[in-house]
Amino acid sequence: MNSIRFKILVPRTTTPTPKHLTIAPSHLNLASTTIIETNPSFPYPNVEDPAKTLPNLLSNCTTLLHLDQLYARIIQTRLLDCYSSPFHWNNVIRSYTRFNAPVKALHIYIAMSRTGLLPDRYTLPLVLKATCQCFAIDIGRQLHSVAVKIGLELNEFCESGFISLYAKAGQFKNARKVFDENPDRKLGSWNALIAGLAQTGRAKEAIHMFLELKKNGFLPDDVTMVSVTSSCGSLGDFELALQLHKCVFQAKRFEKSDILMLNSVIDMYGKCGRMDLAYLVFSRMKEKNVSSWTSMIVGYAMHGHVKEALGCFLCMRESGVRPNYVTFIGVLSACVHGGKVEEGKFYFDMMNSYGIKPNLQHYGCMADLLGRAGLLEEARKMVEEMPMKANVVIWGSLIGACEKFGNVEIGEWVAKHLQELEPWNDGVYVVLSNIYASNGLWEDVERVRRIVKQMKLAKTPGYSLATT
Repeated sequence: MNSIRFKILVPRTTTPTPKHLTIAPSHLNLASTTIIETNPSFPYPNVEDPAKTLPNLLSNCTTLLHLDQLYARIIQTRLLDCYSSPFHWNNVIRSYTRFNAPVKALHIYIAMSRTGLLPDRYTLPLVLKATCQCFAIDIGRQLHSVAVKIGLELNEFCESGFISLYAKAGQFKNARKVFDENPDRKLGSWNALIAGLAQTGRAKEAIHMFLELKKNGFLPDDVTMVSVTSSCGSLGDFELALQLHKCVFQAKRFEKSDILMLNSVIDMYGKCGRMDLAYLVFSRMKEKNVSSWTSMIVGYAMHGHVKEALGCFLCMRESGVRPNYVTFIGVLSACVHGGKVEEGKFYFDMMNSYGIKPNLQHYGCMADLLGRAGLLEEARKMVEEMPMKANVVIWGSLIGACEKFGNVEIGEWVAKHLQELEPWNDGVYVVLSNIYASNGLWEDVERVRRIVKQMKLAKTPGYSLATT
């Protein structure tokens, strides 16, 4: 992002006509502009206006490489320089955001601005989406300035884009300022603010904004309810979940699929500990996707229902739904709760058959599974052979297993890595002292205690929190 961070995004007012272009007379429609080149075809010969084929060509791109090749041809023919409207630029930017290539989308917007074209009400939301994808907050601020200068800061889609950008960057003061400055705000702005709060862990504030939305006479839609039910799940408030489920039925749109909204309800009930209600919603769904099945599997695993989680995974595979990496996290977590070592190894190996490379969470589940079963040497070997470095969570689960089984050798090995990652954490010294004590190594216990005193580490006291 550094290469485009400080480039000026405000368009220049004029631009010279490239020498190799011939623009049609002013009395003719710009759509009839022709490109005079040695090879005039783009990419089809005998096309009077090549730009007419461009939207179809962009929509037919199936890979990022294919799109790059098409854009290279666009640059070669200088096709976009012939048009005074950002329409075709917007299509290219949209295509790159569709392939999750936000940096390239931003580069194209910069190229557009250098031709002297002003962005329109379709351009800015697309570019804002790209800035959100790569968290380019500095570029987002420049875009906000552009929107103010051309009078688009209160546009519904631009406004919601700026709110989303600031919220995802954690700048809720700026997000709320954009929200408050428009007295005629639309539902999209409410949704952007609620989603930003929900996605950054501010669940209570998201619920509060939802109540404010209803007080102001707005009817929530599926986007609203997905964010709100997610917040409710984070809070684990079952009474609130029942009330929100009623709102979900009110927000249903029969002309469009409600699968995303129902998946969020399943996830909400699962996090509230009511898998019976989650299954009731799941069983009544006319259409189920991988997220539907995964929400059930993760919910069962979270609450220790091992048999149900693995049974649900079997039904998922039999129904022809392809699992994703989150599905396997739920399956492996269920194996951890049930102490099913052989099954865990089987499902871990199964990931390869689906073309899924294990990530840190999958390795963490396996290390925890092996550690709880007392297979500490096997767990050590897996951690050493991991393609990425273990994090505090993995080391923490291993040292807990070493304490349980009194394994001094591996306990010291794990403690060394934990001390490197978190030298200020007193917990590792406490656990290591307990491992020594369980083996009657009192001199080592005293040595660890002296280290704690010398480093002036104090054990963090525990506390209880009553919620209302």
